[in-house]
Amino acid sequence: MTGDAPDTVTDEVVASLRGTDDPRLRELLTGLVRHLHAFARESRLTQEEWERAVGFLTATGQACTQTRQEFIMLSDVLGLSMLVETINERHGPGATESTVLGPFHMTESPVRALGANIDLVGGGEPCVVSGRVLSRDGAPLPGAVVDVWQADGNGFYDVQQPDVQPPGNGRGLFTADGEGRFRFRTCVPSPYPIPTDGPVGTLLRATGRHPYRPAHIHFIASADGHTPVTTHIFVAGSDYLDSDAVFAVKPGLVNDFAPIDDPSAAREFGVPNPFRHARFDLVLERS
Repeated sequence: MTGDAPDTVTDEVVASLRGTDDPRLRELLTGLVRHLHAFARESRLTQEEWERAVGFLTATGQACTQTRQEFIMLSDVLGLSMLVETINERHGPGATESTVLGPFHMTESPVRALGANIDLVGGGEPCVVSGRVLSRDGAPLPGAVVDVWQADGNGFYDVQQPDVQPPGNGRGLFTADGEGRFRFRTCVPSPYPIPTDGPVGTLLRATGRHPYRPAHIHFIASADGHTPVTTHIFVAGSDYLDSDAVFAVKPGLVNDFAPIDDPSAAREFGVPNPFRHARFDLVLERS
C-alpha cells in the first residue's frame, strides 16, 4: 500500500522489481523508475502535463511505419542516440569514429558491383566516392562489406518518395576487393530536414529548433574478425555542421568532396566532367 510521501511509491515500485530474474533488466528498470520519479518530483509534473506526454508518446508510436521510425527520430533529436553511441564506442587511435544509425536504414541495400552508380534518378552534382577498408594496424581487409545509403540530390530518401524514387535509390551493398578497396558513383549529398510532419516536428517547433542535417553519406563497414562501425561522412563546408538536428557531427568525419575537372579521370570513373571526388578510409578495430 502506498503512503502519502512522494518517495514511498518510488520505493514500493523498486521493491516490486526485486523478483526480476534478469539482473541487467532489474538494474535498468530500477534506474529508470528512480530517475523518472525524481524528474516528476523535481519538476512538480502536473496531471495535464503527464497526459500530454502520454499523448505525445502515443502519437510517436502511431507515426511509425515499416519505412519510418519516429521513435528513432525522437531519440536522435533529444541527443539520446548520440549519447548511447558515444558511451558504447570502443576504438583505438586511428579507427573510424562511429555515429548514429539514423531513421532511414529501413530497407536492405541492394548488392552492387564496385564502381556502380547508386544515384538512379540523377539531378545532383556527380560524385565518385572511393576508399579502403583497413584494420587499425593498416592491413587491408579484402572482402569487407560496405553498406551505403544517402538522400537524393533534393534531400529525400527513397522510402520517403516511393512514387518518385525507385526502391534502393541511394543505397548499395559493396564488397571490397582484394586490397580492401571500394568505389561507387553517386551525387553529392545536400543538407536536408528530417521529417517534421509528425510528433518530432511538433517538438522541434515548440522548442524553436530547426530540423536540418548537414550533407552526409551513411556507412556501415564490417569485416571478419573486426567490430563493425556505423558512421557518416559529412561534406566539408556544408551548412548545419555546427547545428546538426541530431547532434551527430564529429570533426574527424568531415571530408572534402574535391572538385575535379579532368576529362580523362571522368572517363575512367564513368561520370560527367566536372565532378567531385571523396576519398577516405574506413578503419576497423579488431574484435
